[in-house]
Amino acid sequence: MNTDRVRIALDREHDGYQCVFLGNSDSLGVPRVYCECEVCEEARTTGANRRMRSSVLLMKGKRELLIDCGPDWPQQMELAGMRWISDILITHAHQDHVAGLPAYADICRWMKQKGHVIAPMEVLDIIRSMYPWLDAYIQWTVLEDSWRWEEWTIYPIRVNHGKNGYSYAYRFERPVAAAEHNRCHGAWAYASDAIGLGDKEKSAFRELDLFVLGTNFYEEPFPYDTRSVYDMVEAAELIQELAPTKAVYTHMSHGVDIRADYHLPAQVRLAATGMHIPV
Repeated sequence: MNTDRVRIALDREHDGYQCVFLGNSDSLGVPRVYCECEVCEEARTTGANRRMRSSVLLMKGKRELLIDCGPDWPQQMELAGMRWISDILITHAHQDHVAGLPAYADICRWMKQKGHVIAPMEVLDIIRSMYPWLDAYIQWTVLEDSWRWEEWTIYPIRVNHGKNGYSYAYRFERPVAAAEHNRCHGAWAYASDAIGLGDKEKSAFRELDLFVLGTNFYEEPFPYDTRSVYDMVEAAELIQELAPTKAVYTHMSHGVDIRADYHLPAQVRLAATGMHIPV
């Protein structure tokens, strides 16, 4: 696999919504600059484990909503052949999720178009304090109880991010025909940075067609009070409890080897760059 020629193919002819994975790494990317572990060395050569910071694109035809805009965002746009994105939904204000916003603002400046970033108030406040000059190029929308994008109603869920405090996950719902589902809505959720969810938080992740969940390691070796994201062993218990139709693990560190057999639950797969999941 020549990683210099990887492309993210966007199927504009597909007649339904798709979740496209632009990145599936934890905060530092894979390979780590300093690391010579087996996973990082493989990522440098054949490249199966080469990963950019986590981000997904919800799309249908030419309609697109980006979730998170990390430092790899310019490269992700190039790989997908994209030159503009109108709407960006942010989960939290950590650099691996927002460090692409200055590049986004530069595009807005050159194209003389206002960008649009959506997030809860506390997230927007932090972003604007970090990058106060973005106000000139970006329109900010505060997401309170819900926000509407195309057919989707999007609900924010404040989730435990362990030692890093809190993040936001999002539940997406849209009306679907009764023949499509045995309930009145289709639903999926994105929770890239969460751990130790309580009963109230878990209630927002039930009856899902797809659950995208961050898992840094297969089994994380560090003390629980120093951690911020589920590992795959813990995630399997959560998946068993919540019973989504499908689940995808993302936000994977160099502690995950995409070539390994982790004996995942039947409905779970690991995210890969360019992977499409219908929603």
